[in-house]
Amino acid sequence: MTPISLLIITRNAASQLQACIESARDIAAEIVVVDSGSEDGTIELAEQLGARVVSAPFMGFGPQKRLAVSLALHDWVLCLDADERLTPELREGIRTGVPGQYSAYILTRRNLFFGRYLRHGEAYPDPCLRLFDRRFANWSEDAVHEKVLTSHPVGRVAGDLLHDSAMNLGHYIDKQNRYTTTQAAMLFAAGKRASIAKMCLSPAARFIRFYFFRLGMLDGVAGLTHILIGSFFAFVKYAKLREHWRTESHT
Repeated sequence: MTPISLLIITRNAASQLQACIESARDIAAEIVVVDSGSEDGTIELAEQLGARVVSAPFMGFGPQKRLAVSLALHDWVLCLDADERLTPELREGIRTGVPGQYSAYILTRRNLFFGRYLRHGEAYPDPCLRLFDRRFANWSEDAVHEKVLTSHPVGRVAGDLLHDSAMNLGHYIDKQNRYTTTQAAMLFAAGKRASIAKMCLSPAARFIRFYFFRLGMLDGVAGLTHILIGSFFAFVKYAKLREHWRTESHT
């Protein structure tokens, strides 16, 4: 098969890295880990697992992943987070279907939350473009909610990418809090503002969309909790944006 470079950016990911690497080892011609200051043995573990490790200060998710892509030996790259792993079906889909007729492929991600992989709402299907030929695609420069950009047609690979997105509820909420802080700063830098109507309507619209129309209700308490947290942080993002403007007006 076409050689594929497995790329992973890490920081204190020792508890999850091995499962990630082992799930993709059979289809990876090389493994590259770009680490930003781990203190939990991540670097040593990555090297033991056969990865080439490069240490670099964290520049934001988009720039960090672009750096990883630039370090690959092969043009085809598979970009995973340390808390993700391939199912056997997805691994076989990549082995038999890539490169095929496309220069980039979407993987369908299943998110773990409250001890179960959600199957509805905003958690599934969660399409993410992670497998691509870097000559025709690459990551955006966004610090958060980065995405792969390409002007070429995109295919899909059968099978799921499992995402163990939250070790516990507190960890998940902390992560959402950090994301909204960065998002608000980006919106402020772009000159965006948040009206009271937007602060109120955005969370409500998000809840209705994912709980009712995307059937998040079928995921029980886990689905309800996931969507309520997402809706709450939609409000928090705009509240932080208003705080930026309030602070600016007093300087």
